[in-house]
Amino acid sequence: MANSQGAYGLRPLQMLGQAANSTGAANYPMYEIANGNTNAIYHGSPVIPLTSGYIDIVGAAAGGTVSLLGVFMGCEYVASTTLKPTFSNLWPGSGADSNHPIKAYVADDPNQLFIITSDATWTSKATAIADRFKNAQFATAASGTTATGVSSAQVDISTAATTGPDFHLRIMGWEDNPENLDFTAAGVGVIVRLNNHFNAPNGSANAGTTISVTGV
Repeated sequence: MANSQGAYGLRPLQMLGQAANSTGAANYPMYEIANGNTNAIYHGSPVIPLTSGYIDIVGAAAGGTVSLLGVFMGCEYVASTTLKPTFSNLWPGSGADSNHPIKAYVADDPNQLFIITSDATWTSKATAIADRFKNAQFATAASGTTATGVSSAQVDISTAATTGPDFHLRIMGWEDNPENLDFTAAGVGVIVRLNNHFNAPNGSANAGTTISVTGV
């Protein structure tokens, strides 16, 4: 039968290996979105560090070729209409009072594993196994649904290759969920890690630095 799930971006799963993991997100509170940033950032969207000191959705600088800082988990800001603290799973691109920071929460550990849905059919489990440990691009990463605040990012399985790691994602396996293990249909929950993570030794030396990463 077809898989029951659609796109939802990147969901924290566990740490690489067997370490305990709360799938928590960091703020410190140094992660901020610039007031006046009109780019919507959805829950589950990959984000990048900017030379301005703020963060933004992938693709917002250097053509998408900046190391990923992690995955956006939500934000906190003071609403311009009510002047009250607002907690949201997305940054809608407007609505914050300019006298207060927009605090962003990011799953930023370079050893974090995520679940993301496949954008197309693998045809068979054997074909999927052949793609395990390969690198892949996002089918989309900068879009989402405003009504739910959830990212529509998926992994483009047609791009899976041993080339790299100049693609953003590495395929590690798939979620053991009987309702979403139909390899003849889109929507398989794929376990991935982020390549060229900003906080990893092989990430960009500086925020906003262009590197050889493709697939936004």
